[in-house]
Amino acid sequence: MGRWPNVGERHQEDPNGRAPRRCKCAVTTDPVLVTGAFGLVGTAVVRQLVEEGRRVVATDLDVPKNQPKAHRLLRSYQVEVRWADLTDAGAVDTLVKDVDPGAIVHLAAVIPPACYAHRNLARMVNVEATNSLVRAASALSSPPRFVLASSVAVYGSRNPHRGDAVLTATTPVDPCDLYGAHKVAAEQAVKSSDLDWVILRLGGVMTPEPRLEVGPDVVYFEGLLPVDGRIQTVDVRDVALAFDKATTTDATKEVFLIGGDESHRVVQGALGPALAGAIGLGGVLPPGRPGDPDRDADWFATDWMDTTRAQQALSFQHHSLPDMVAETRDHIGWRRWPLMTVAPLMRVYLSSRSPYRHHGGGYADPWRVISRKWGDPSPG
Repeated sequence: MGRWPNVGERHQEDPNGRAPRRCKCAVTTDPVLVTGAFGLVGTAVVRQLVEEGRRVVATDLDVPKNQPKAHRLLRSYQVEVRWADLTDAGAVDTLVKDVDPGAIVHLAAVIPPACYAHRNLARMVNVEATNSLVRAASALSSPPRFVLASSVAVYGSRNPHRGDAVLTATTPVDPCDLYGAHKVAAEQAVKSSDLDWVILRLGGVMTPEPRLEVGPDVVYFEGLLPVDGRIQTVDVRDVALAFDKATTTDATKEVFLIGGDESHRVVQGALGPALAGAIGLGGVLPPGRPGDPDRDADWFATDWMDTTRAQQALSFQHHSLPDMVAETRDHIGWRRWPLMTVAPLMRVYLSSRSPYRHHGGGYADPWRVISRKWGDPSPG
């Protein structure tokens, strides 16, 4: 597959008289390669980039669930789709060499709770595939910018009763679970390369689009988290804008925390009911449990963030949490009424599947429940 014309590139003359070296400018017609392109964030990133006039190559696994997503995207946007298994180092080399991107936005990942049930696969995707992409990108004659999707999970368990400090880019990483450890390893692979890189550590990504297909495992997972645990959410459209800006910003070799504005600073126990109520399912979620203030290890890896520097560099925060919830209510429209009629039955069903229904004690114990349900979550 041929490259697009190198409009927007400049050449730097070598002082020793050798052939000029190609150097990509901030914005060129070189394509942006987006991995994990048909996930929640990936789809939003592809749309954002295309709407900004960027040439996008979207890559993901060629599996049945991704086919309709690709078709829907292609109906509205001019995107090149290339199916690839990133756990195959040879396939990664071929993909990167053929596309020769100006930037790579690496989103592909196996996230909680699936990563706990599939530990080996998760490492192959979250760590080894990142290593392969970094090696392949570094081998190009004009290496691309590498934008990595990371997570606040790198900081480990966060007990809100230990003070009012919020996360910053310089807060020491201390992963307590498999996913956080994988993201630390992926970050290290990027940082230790010679590539021009940007790392975005994401908070709780949300969408205003009602997701009625969310399965019971997702509800179960949310229900095991301490209700007083702090979480900073962020609209997926703002996340997409942050990734778009990260491909061109002058602020490189830097880590940014990507969360919404201060309205997105909430506690876990308030978030689920607000979203359920917006679609007509108020009161269906079983009550959760608070975390133990005296046991730091029994909290989940979420917290509030200082996003000042990220907003200064990327200018991405445009959607408040109240506005997002209102949009969800608007999107669901008339469907709220039939959902409200089945809410009592859903309440009974979800209560029967509450994570702590047969669990003694009064405090949340997320890691033990995760281990029992999905497998060992430890970073080992």
